[in-house]
Amino acid sequence: MPDKKKPVHASRADGRPGAKPRNGARMPAHEPGDEKLARLREAHRRGKVVLFVGAGISMGLGLPPWSALIEHMAHELGVDAQSFGGKGGYLTLAEYFRLRQGSIGPLLGWMDREWHRSGVRVEGSRVHELLAKGRFPIIYTTNYDRWLEAAFEHHKVRYTRIVSVADLARLRPGSTQIIKFHGDLEDDASIVLDESSYFARLDFESPLDIKLRADVLGRSVVFIGYSLADVNIRYLFYKLSRLWKQSVPDVAQPVSYLFSPSANEVQQAVLAQWGIEMIPLARDDPSKALVEFLEALVRG
Repeated sequence: MPDKKKPVHASRADGRPGAKPRNGARMPAHEPGDEKLARLREAHRRGKVVLFVGAGISMGLGLPPWSALIEHMAHELGVDAQSFGGKGGYLTLAEYFRLRQGSIGPLLGWMDREWHRSGVRVEGSRVHELLAKGRFPIIYTTNYDRWLEAAFEHHKVRYTRIVSVADLARLRPGSTQIIKFHGDLEDDASIVLDESSYFARLDFESPLDIKLRADVLGRSVVFIGYSLADVNIRYLFYKLSRLWKQSVPDVAQPVSYLFSPSANEVQQAVLAQWGIEMIPLARDDPSKALVEFLEALVRG
């Protein structure tokens, strides 16, 4: 739901309301979330924003959707893809695939090939450019692919990829931390894809979880590229809120934000109880809306 604001009036040349602009043009209206964006922009300027990047960012590069993964699993299991896809979410189906096949390794090999096809051109992605050039000292991503890292390399921005606790020893001052929260396809053991691995991930007891607790203290978390219909990521929102309350119960939690290409008063109310405010930017093209949001945030 957009923030309720006072009507925007046209102004005279001397600043008093009540007259149309001299050229007769319509005055631009304030976008929903202007005040939220201003607060977030200031936090970004001070390097106090932790970014969480979801699959919606990679889909903008033309990578296969999750439905393609489900169809591939069905094909490998020799079952009808449509009926198989209706039997659960991708986490449940991946769990079933592992039980039937004895390993999830072959599925990861297929994902690696499909997610890193030679025709993908990350250098043409404005979103990836803004992520690389923005003032985000810490970026968590639940994506398995390596296109975010490729964007940093293309734009010659220093980064440190963190997949396991061993990578923490490679941290360097002035280098953006890219934490692969659900693993990386170069390391099968790190992948969080089936239900068992996902539930273990959300125990929040691994070294990366301890790092996450420390990273969010005193910082705002911004979520981009996530679907509000994904109950798994919503559970992550809930867990992060609980972590804060358990770690520093007497300190107010910094407001976190979720960018959305549309307003939704139901989701806004539910997320608010977890300290997350929506910043909706209604546009016909969700990809363009995300670019507009990031440009407003990064450029200030």
